[in-house]
Amino acid sequence: MSQTVFCRKYQKEMDALPFPPLPGKKGQEIQASVSRQAWEEWQALQTRLINEKHLNMLDAASREYLMEQMERFLDNRETDQAEGYVPRGE
Repeated sequence: MSQTVFCRKYQKEMDALPFPPLPGKKGQEIQASVSRQAWEEWQALQTRLINEKHLNMLDAASREYLMEQMERFLDNRETDQAEGYVPRGE
């Protein structure tokens, strides 16, 4: 039986993440308040942002930018989008 969590993005009970997605306190906070579906959607957006904006993950400013975008996404606020991205089938 899978565990559930009240997802802060979707505001309902959903399947929980099986383990913290980040190290430390932040990872535990995300595991306790973000659903598996919301995290998977964030990972897809994160990948598009890294690729389209040519972010260097060794650069502290790039990592800070992604953390800010992650918080915005999980709180249902507007986030940056990858320019020129067209979902499949459109």
